[in-house]
Amino acid sequence: MNSKRYKKDRIFKYLTVAATSFSVFILCALLYHIAHTGFSWVSWDFLNRFPSRFPQKAGIKAAIWGSLWIMGLTTLIAVPLGVATAVYLQEYAKKGMFVRLLQVNIANLAGMPSIIYGLLGLAVFVRFLGLDRSILAGALTLTLLVLPVIIIASQEAIRAVPREVKLGAYALGARRWQTITGQILPAALPGIMTGVILSLSRAIGETAPLIMVGALSYVAFVPESVNDPFTVLPLQIFNWAGRPQEEFHSLAAAAIIVLLLVLFSMNFVAIFIRQRFQRYRL
Repeated sequence: MNSKRYKKDRIFKYLTVAATSFSVFILCALLYHIAHTGFSWVSWDFLNRFPSRFPQKAGIKAAIWGSLWIMGLTTLIAVPLGVATAVYLQEYAKKGMFVRLLQVNIANLAGMPSIIYGLLGLAVFVRFLGLDRSILAGALTLTLLVLPVIIIASQEAIRAVPREVKLGAYALGARRWQTITGQILPAALPGIMTGVILSLSRAIGETAPLIMVGALSYVAFVPESVNDPFTVLPLQIFNWAGRPQEEFHSLAAAAIIVLLLVLFSMNFVAIFIRQRFQRYRL
């Protein structure tokens, strides 16, 4: 009996190792193909040029600035709302049917396809509020996309703070808001920041919701306000990858390399923040 269990355990172990190895091999093959195709096109001129119908003159300057505008505005809107909602649900809201229903809906929203948020952004921000194809409409749509993840990550980080920290602050005479701002939030900061950056890393790679709210595929200027039209790196990649000329496929691969570097940088910041603050807190 034990021998059969041992064999099944070994077979299951080999299956998981094979699945992991296959996934890593596919990922490495894709990364090698992208690097081999697009690395020679990455240059300062490529970063500093606007899109063009001539591959040798095309660049991603407008897409980079559009991505910076979108992600900056999304961060300014989503992070305060998400953290404040998590603080309310965890520290102020009375446990009951309403709170449980709210948390179930937030968890469900975190798993919804991004195209649904695009349709919602198109109906509410573009048509109802009349924001048109603007950076503000795109940022508000991405805010809806990342807000549930930020709320859940922040709530888990706050819940992980030891109860003794809160009780110790109350014992010293601190009020609830003083305990939250002076003890709980600083202690939960590594978890909150990790959740925020990982959710924003997902948002910077999203294309479907921004296509729905009317992001342009060709922009030959740098946006100067939140009311300007825009494009982003994933949309520029999608546009180039759909063209028949091989040179544009190489440009798409070069833009993917730039996008991957941005994503790796954001994840590195998340890891650094977690390690840096965990060393001195709790």
